[in-house]
Amino acid sequence: MDMRRRAFLSAAATALPILAAPAADHKKGRPRLGVVVDASTPEAIESSMAKLRRFGLSSCQAHVGGEPSLDIARPLKAAMEKHGIEITAAMTLGPGNIEWNFYGGPRTCGLVPPDTRAARIAALQKASDIAKECGIGAVHTHCGFIPEDPNEPLYGQVVEAIQQVARHCGANGQIFLMETGQESPVTLLRAITDTGLDNVKVNLDVANLILYGKGEPVGALDVIGKYVRGMHAKDGMYPTSPKELGKEVAIGKGRVNFPVVIRRLKELNYTGPITIEREIEGPQQLADIQASKLFLERLITQNYGPA
Repeated sequence: MDMRRRAFLSAAATALPILAAPAADHKKGRPRLGVVVDASTPEAIESSMAKLRRFGLSSCQAHVGGEPSLDIARPLKAAMEKHGIEITAAMTLGPGNIEWNFYGGPRTCGLVPPDTRAARIAALQKASDIAKECGIGAVHTHCGFIPEDPNEPLYGQVVEAIQQVARHCGANGQIFLMETGQESPVTLLRAITDTGLDNVKVNLDVANLILYGKGEPVGALDVIGKYVRGMHAKDGMYPTSPKELGKEVAIGKGRVNFPVVIRRLKELNYTGPITIEREIEGPQQLADIQASKLFLERLITQNYGPA
């Protein structure tokens, strides 16, 4: 895995002033803002939690590593309590190489590739066990390029893999979040319903739909809106190469219509997490996260009312 996709903050974050964390907005019927963080080692956990507070945020999704270890459950829970952080989902992509493009992606990403499927199911189940120890209510991943044709044998295999993970999560009192992007919203809807399980839900990455050329988020909410339990706030451009994904950009500089997305989420009575993700490193990442936080706070207040 290219850790830049899930990097939280650079060392420059230590220069940020410490801000007071906001109240838990979801208790007031409002989405709460957070950031994707690295929680793959005890050192990364402590650093990530401390830096998260420097943004004045108290919510996050936590990447627990490609091969999660139960040994991180104790330091993760301790850091959550120490810093007053809510982790809304534990995330892993599992072991093995992943290519983020249209040629290598279908054979390397998620639960689709047969060669890595068993190991990734095991990694997600381990993430679920970590989440249980920490009181985290969701496990999240990319399931991969799910076949559009439900008659393909591979489609049924992926649905069975999702069922294995979701049943384990259900036994641990959790929902399983499938991230949008590599498949069309209709294919995602089909896979969810074909599992026959009520704890399989959606992490709506509003930019991924555009980056993969699979749709746009406002229209996607008409298809899968009732299943959305998490959202990645990022922005991007449509792909212009048949081989490469579109370019991820700072929020407000891409094709995601955030004012309409937030308005539509309010219409759907969504009050779950909105998790900022900026897939670059260094000072510009910090600046973009800060700007995104302010931008999204305004939109949430306009649609949901003041905190």
